[in-house]
Order: sequence, then C-alpha cells, then structure tokens
Amino acid sequence: MLITADRVLAGPEARAIADGAVLVREGVITCVGPREEVQRHARPDEPRLAFPGATVLPGLIDAHVHLCFDAGQDPVATLQGQDDEALFGDMKAHAEQLLSIGVTTARDLGDRNGLALRLGEQIAAGTAAGPRIVSAATPVTPPGGHCWFLGGEVSGVDEIRSLVKSNIAAGAKVIKVMETGGGLTKGGAKSWESQFSPEELAALVDEAHQAGLPVAAHAHGTDGIVAAVEAGVDTIEHCTWMTPTGFEVREDVLAQIVEKGIHICPAVSPHWRMLPQIFGAERAEAMFDAVRRMAEAGARLIAGTDAGVQRSGFDGLPSSLAFYEHLGVPAHRILAMATSEAARALGLADVTGQLTPGFSADLLVVEGDPLTDLGALKAVKTVIAAGRRYEPAVNA
Repeated sequence: MLITADRVLAGPEARAIADGAVLVREGVITCVGPREEVQRHARPDEPRLAFPGATVLPGLIDAHVHLCFDAGQDPVATLQGQDDEALFGDMKAHAEQLLSIGVTTARDLGDRNGLALRLGEQIAAGTAAGPRIVSAATPVTPPGGHCWFLGGEVSGVDEIRSLVKSNIAAGAKVIKVMETGGGLTKGGAKSWESQFSPEELAALVDEAHQAGLPVAAHAHGTDGIVAAVEAGVDTIEHCTWMTPTGFEVREDVLAQIVEKGIHICPAVSPHWRMLPQIFGAERAEAMFDAVRRMAEAGARLIAGTDAGVQRSGFDGLPSSLAFYEHLGVPAHRILAMATSEAARALGLADVTGQLTPGFSADLLVVEGDPLTDLGALKAVKTVIAAGRRYEPAVNA
C-alpha cells in the first residue's frame, strides 16, 4: 500500500516531508520519504491512496482509557448493572470509536475480569476493530479502595504480589496501582489520601519490575506522588498535586521526576474548558498551573483522556490535546506526547509512535497541517492500524 500526501511527519523527530509518501507491506512500514523516491519502491499491483492537502502522521496513542466505562453520568452503576458479555459488547464499540478518530494504540488502565485482554487479542487477530491495547487488567487497590468494584482488592504485601503475578500470567503489559483515592469511587478514600504504605508500594513495583513490566500509579495527592516517585514507578497518572486544602507542587519531587525520566499522564478530560464551572475558577487555574509547571520543568508528559469516566468519551483525544496548546506547549511537542513519547512510556518505542521503516504501520491521515493547527486532528481522512485500513461498517 502506497500512501501519498502533501506532507508526511517522518522518523523519530516527526520531520515534515513535503510531497511525501509511506509504503506499507504486511502491516509494517517499509519506506518513508519524498513521494518520487518512495513510489519507485512500490510494485505496480500495490494499492495507492492519494491525499492532496493532507498530512500523514503516526497513529495517535491514548495512554489512559477505561474501555469498561461508558462515559455517562454514573459509569460505575452502568458497569455494575451489566454482565460480562454485555459489557464486552460495549467495550468493542468503545474501541472502535477510538480507532475511528485515529487512536491506533490505547493503554487500558483497569477493567473487569480481563475483558480488555480478551478484546486486545481479538483486535490483534483482526476479528474486532480497534487500537492495539496495552492492558493493565485488574488494578490494584486496598479493600474498599478506589475502583474496588473492578475486583482488585488486596491487603498486605503478600496479596499485592499475588495479584501482580496473576495479572502478569493473564497477559497484562502494565501494572496499575491506585496509590491514592479518586472521585469515581463513592465512599472511598479522598483523592488526596494515600492508600498504600511505602512497603506495600515498593513490593508492588519490585514484583512488576522483576517481570519487566512498568508500573502506572494513579496519584492525585501530593503525598501519593512523593511515595510513587520514591517507589520507582514508571508513570504517574493524573499527578494533580492535591492536598486537603488545595494544591502543592513539590519542586524537589518534580526535579526527581524529571531526573528519573518518569512519565506523567495528566489524563486531561476532553471537556477541560468546563473545569472552572465545575471546580471554580481559582481551583481550576491551580490545576492548570500545576501541569504548566511540569511542562516547563521538562517532565515527560504523555497524552491520555481517562476515556470512560464522566464526560470523557472515546472520541475526545484531539479536544484533550488542545489543553496543552492553551498552556503554551508547542504543537510539535504535543504531537510527540500523543505519539513517540507515549510509545516510549508504554514500552513500545521500537514498535509504534513514529513513521520509520520497520515500525508497525499505524498511520493517521488528516486534512490540513496539525503542526500549524492542532484542530486538523479532528479532520480525519483515513486511519491505518497495523497495516489494516479502518473502514467503518455501513448501516443497512
């Protein structure tokens, strides 16, 4: 398959090539560069897709989704009212929606009964439409802790290690720990309250790292963030620096985050513009400022939406990315957050996230130029995931 367009964002630096082309064979990028050069390598019988006025870029990565939630007013109640087969059907629809907007890889950070693992297998086999899924399987939480209803309640070091081993045996590619509470869980720990002791968190990280798996820590509270950094987690989710009375960005801890290369996924809602109405202007500005300070300090930010929770649909990544533009982050860095940098955080730096020969053919074609207008990401022309072009089913 030969894809040509006005510009191609190629290689690890996403260098813009005018009048460029990408050649795909057997699900892999075989050649990328100027159109005249690349098309010389194409066979006469290979399909050719031309997109004048468009840009070809790597498929997007949403590094924080929950396919098991429906993004409704009460996603937990909806989940609890479904059996696994009904839930699985909804998860398939959510995955296809992600793919339709150009997300070719998604990190699912907590589901029920391994359904995201099952769906990922079907997508890889080509029997379901969706992005590559990097699944955490069952998130680790204390009894009654944040997202206890997903089945990952554990108490003490031994049970923590046992659940981590169980997730690994099931096929998880990342371990998710609920280091602090969260608003989604009614009656649980507050968002700023830590849920695990340093000993427990260290045991979880040790067990995961022994198996070569990264750890993603849900951490809103400043104390939880400090503990996560000390334990050596690989990504911090949300990282809102929350305290009982407000927000406190610890500059010494932020410096450690940068030094250790820990990735931060703020998991920004597509409806971030509504936050001043929800939390109040002063509180929302403090939340915005925390992310701005992390960006300016050089923290490795990656894109994620928390898709599935309230007001966060599975079509929201482009709107979420506009938040970083609002903070003054340059477009090329924002695109890296949703492609190459996210791939690095997910352990896929040699697989996806860039248009380079030998990488998976995960491509997004959009009208216009996202380097000058991020809104172009909403003008999807076509999506190719693992070499397969996504073609929406047409209703009869």
